[in-house]
This record gives sequence, structure tokens and C-alpha cells, in this order.
Amino acid sequence: MTHQVIISLASNREAKKNLFEARRHLEQILHDVRYSASIRTRGIGTKRQCYYQNQLLFASTTLDVADLESTLKTIEHEMGRNADDRSQGVVRIDLDLLLYDGCRYHLRDWERPYVQRLLPQP
Repeated sequence: MTHQVIISLASNREAKKNLFEARRHLEQILHDVRYSASIRTRGIGTKRQCYYQNQLLFASTTLDVADLESTLKTIEHEMGRNADDRSQGVVRIDLDLLLYDGCRYHLRDWERPYVQRLLPQP
């Protein structure tokens, strides 16, 4: 069975390189992949005053929701995301599942201006 998903990608460290690498990983596990524009935003509620590069991914997958979320965390870990960086406000890559077959996840993220801006307008 195929499931429709939206995933948020974000980075505040070597963002161009890390978003490129994340997209490469994601394209190996997802189908019919499309991306929003990539925009630069200020961090929200972070220890470091820095800029993030943000992008949304729209795709389909045969993975169930638990396997997809686990795979996203594995990709983050493989790309070097760790607790030390997190404590310093460094985000090499952040991959958050926002939508899976119409069910919303990370509800606070849906209210963020960059998510609203990057979603397709009806």
C-alpha cells in the first residue's frame, strides 16, 4: 500500500551540503518525490542565534509510519546528529514527519510561518 507524506527538512550547519545529502538518502526510500523551495529562516526557541535552511518534501512511501519515523531518525544519526550538537543548538539535519496519509504529526510545526509559506496554496 502507498502512503502520502510530507517531511520537513532543516539545517543550521553547512545547510546546503546537509540538505543535499538528506535529499539523496530520502530519495532512496521514497517515491514520487517533490520539493518545495528552500528558504532561510531565523531559529525559533534555540540557544544559538543562527539561520536555518528549511524545505518541505512531498512523496509517497510503502513504509508504515513507525518504520518511516525510525528511518528518518537513522538518517539523522548517520549524518552526524548527536546530543552534544543539540545541547549547543547545532542542527546538522532535522527530518520531521509532518503528514502521513492525512494525519498530522509535529503539530506545533504546522503553525510555524515557514511551513505555512512552503505548503502548496490551494
